[in-house]
Amino acid sequence: MKLDSLVPNQARLFLFLYLSAAVWPMLAVSGLTKTFDRDSIFSGFDFTVSLNRFTVLIGPSGCGKSTLFDVLTGACESNGGKMSWQGNRVDNLGDLAAYMHQKDLLLPWFSLLKNSLLPATTGGDNRTRAEQRAIQLFARLGLTGYEHHLPHQVSGGMRQRCALVRTLMFNRDLVLLDEPLSALDSITRKSLQSLLLLLQSEFKRTLLMITHDVDEALLLADDIYILSARPMKIKEKITLHDKKPRDFDKPELLAIKKRILQKLEGDIIHVSE
Repeated sequence: MKLDSLVPNQARLFLFLYLSAAVWPMLAVSGLTKTFDRDSIFSGFDFTVSLNRFTVLIGPSGCGKSTLFDVLTGACESNGGKMSWQGNRVDNLGDLAAYMHQKDLLLPWFSLLKNSLLPATTGGDNRTRAEQRAIQLFARLGLTGYEHHLPHQVSGGMRQRCALVRTLMFNRDLVLLDEPLSALDSITRKSLQSLLLLLQSEFKRTLLMITHDVDEALLLADDIYILSARPMKIKEKITLHDKKPRDFDKPELLAIKKRILQKLEGDIIHVSE
């Protein structure tokens, strides 16, 4: 539809709705609280994840990032707070988001293809269509020819690629990524970082990722939340405007990296003492 075919008021309304949809929070978390016994993991925690954005949480080890994902997915209950999904109140994201863990969690007795088909199998999807889609994704992610290999027969990077295919087979708009590349060598990690960008650019997913790697955050993120030590709070939110892939030699990006490291430094020293 062309704007010039609409009367002025309709055109303005159409443009407003279009621009609002581009930045409307897919996920909004307000006042989220989690304690174990008397240990406060986070309290009054607020953040948003906007549609079609790559949001990264970065903070010191043990600050509560993975616990936050457990609460979001319903693996454990919160002690307070609320979350909304596309404007509607929800208890958790268990049936709304796909989740890619630190470990690939492939079943060792299943082939890579069968592992990738688990979401379709448990969801009752048409087997033939699901297998065709999985094979297409294997080709897109460089796994053609390995469909019938067992997990122990391929490298760690290939197992994570298969885990990525399995994640896409859930066909969820939001993907939670809990340091999925942390166990990989640097060369494999760089290769898979490029594939994570495909989740946003080609597969049109909204992403929320945990990482300890500042360079990884700067490479992938549109929005970065810098987190404190426990009880976890947001120290700062940084929005990056440069197009990806980014030039790490740019003074502006170097300045942002320095700012993130300075924000993290006090908590890292505190935790290590």
